[in-house]
Amino acid sequence: MPKENKRRGRREEQKKRKRGHDDPDAVSKRHKHHGDAAEPAPEGGVSFQDEAIDDVTRPGAMPFYGMLDDDEQEYFKRADEMLELNQFDGPEERRLFLESVYKEAEGKELKLANSQSCSRLMERLILLSTPKQLKNLFQKFNDDFVHLVQHRFASHCCEALFIQAAPIVTQELSKSEPLQTPPSSDPNEIYVSMENSFLFALDQFEPYLGFLMTDRFASHVLRVLLIVLSGEPLEKESKGALHSKKKEKISVAGADRTQELVLGKRKVPQSFLDALEKVIKDISEGLDSSYLRILATHPTGNPTLQLMLKLELSKFGKSRAKDEHSVIHKLLPDDPILEGTESASFINGLVYDPVGSRLLETIIENAPGKLFKTIYGEFFKERMGSLARNEIAGYVAGKILERLGKDDLEEATRQIVEQIPGLVERNRTAILKTLIERCAVRGVDTAPIKAQLEQAYGAPDGFEITRLLKLGEAPSEDGKSNSKHDHSHPDKVHGSLLAQAMMAIPGPLGNLIFDSFVNLGEPLTLRVARDTIASRTLQAALTSPHATIIFRRKVIQQFYGKVCELALDPAGSHVIDAIWEGSHGLAFIRERIAEELCENEASLRESLVGRAVWRNWRMDLYKRRRPDWVKQSRYAAGNEGFQSFPESNGDATHVPNQRAGKQPTAIELARRKHAEAKAKKDATHAKKEKKGNNMSAEGDNGSSKGKGKASVPAH
Repeated sequence: MPKENKRRGRREEQKKRKRGHDDPDAVSKRHKHHGDAAEPAPEGGVSFQDEAIDDVTRPGAMPFYGMLDDDEQEYFKRADEMLELNQFDGPEERRLFLESVYKEAEGKELKLANSQSCSRLMERLILLSTPKQLKNLFQKFNDDFVHLVQHRFASHCCEALFIQAAPIVTQELSKSEPLQTPPSSDPNEIYVSMENSFLFALDQFEPYLGFLMTDRFASHVLRVLLIVLSGEPLEKESKGALHSKKKEKISVAGADRTQELVLGKRKVPQSFLDALEKVIKDISEGLDSSYLRILATHPTGNPTLQLMLKLELSKFGKSRAKDEHSVIHKLLPDDPILEGTESASFINGLVYDPVGSRLLETIIENAPGKLFKTIYGEFFKERMGSLARNEIAGYVAGKILERLGKDDLEEATRQIVEQIPGLVERNRTAILKTLIERCAVRGVDTAPIKAQLEQAYGAPDGFEITRLLKLGEAPSEDGKSNSKHDHSHPDKVHGSLLAQAMMAIPGPLGNLIFDSFVNLGEPLTLRVARDTIASRTLQAALTSPHATIIFRRKVIQQFYGKVCELALDPAGSHVIDAIWEGSHGLAFIRERIAEELCENEASLRESLVGRAVWRNWRMDLYKRRRPDWVKQSRYAAGNEGFQSFPESNGDATHVPNQRAGKQPTAIELARRKHAEAKAKKDATHAKKEKKGNNMSAEGDNGSSKGKGKASVPAH
């Protein structure tokens, strides 16, 4: 018999209602207590503040800007969809549409920016706006920037506005490009430069910089503003220190690079640098050392502190470290820094902290040489091996290796080499990649690293690249893996990067990878080619300048009969693309691969990645004008004179033509030398044969004379 549908906890709710009826203030007090917790606030509610720190000036309560009605929301949602698809007949039609949207949004800009559903439209409008429209938005936001940057949705609009307006400052400064700002019909309109628009916005932030540094949303906008003022580049991929990893990408279909949230290195006015210096100075003077050290381990404040420290030392000189009011001096005030001082305790506390270690990396990377040598000698010189073992401190050790001279690097290498078996066992190979790269730069012997890696990844058959690339279980007969997630993604990435670093330098380290690939066998090689991460190592091996022509020939020949299958694979298609460059000096192999692609044209044209391979291999030219393709292919392959397939008798003895403007390669010189020696040998042999023929002819003539004399009858 079915049970009655009862809701759990109804007795407790009855008790709460009774308590609320008896004491009306109790409910309101509880609600107030829950409101103080760090929970997401509703639209237009209080701002997000991660672990808010006292003793900083806070802005007032966030105002409520109102809400859009149903008809307005429906209109702006349709406009957002049209802008996202970007299916206009031309730029003029899109310009007229933008003007109509801006006209409809007149007076509603703040509502749009704070709306969960329509703030995306505001971001797309900013991406497509003219300089004049961006200036108008600055004016609309002008008195509310402090509140907007704290809002969950409006903060993204402010960030996009700052990034899109930054290049306009450079254009106005140089006057080299038109600003698309026609003269206004309003005689009372006052012209405001984009430079002043930024400075007006910055004036609103200055009283609350200490608070904004730790705000969940405002801190991202503040960091972008500091980048804009400094003139430093802001790349689309840069996340963590500047952008949140959860940031949603707002784009327009078919938009060019100028309509993406990226910034290149650019010239900025002196007023921006002065404003940046003032901001950093105000923060360092307004906040004491204890507050800055709290920010060093604060999840939200740490990235902003990193950026301030980096800009202070890179834009205003390393000598700022001696200034008592500088950020780095506030963090490390002791001179010299010795064990037992506050600075020593601060550094030791950052080494193993997941958040604070990132600030320590920034200090090591940007500190003046004298300060770095003091920190390294006092805290890290004898600890490089133990630092490399730790999951967090290993990244600090990597930054240290990048600044060491040859002698110190040799000592650090000795300590880290002893830890290689443990590092391999724990899959902490990022430090080994950095170590190999720095040894190549400083000229340090890598033979000890090679010996330890060969032993750590060794097997009865020698070094196993599959262990380094974390390919896991044995593949099936067709070369495909039976499991999709053999190892965690970061471990595989670090293994692939280590292998690529080993191949980047000539010598025994790279030969470990090359020899292992040759000995893999066809099934495992195909499996590597299909793996999304491991295939990058195979691509690097085929295109490496240190790979021998014998290695490339042996590896590429394993793909015969599987070229189409790999060309249709998202990862394998990049391997086929790499074969084009990897067949340098192997024109007959390049033609063999092209022939196999041509046989599977229909399958390739039906696939997106297949069409990319077809285009990269210039297969249309191969089908229509094959002699031209062969000529270009052999010219690009670098062996124009070596045109025959391996099965031919090799009668081609002419010398390869040297490419115009380029020195002949080693294989070309070898072929030229071989052709000259063969020609000389043939000439000598021909001369001997000719001389022998002449002598035999003379002998024949003598004998014939003798016979003639003998045949004369005696009288």
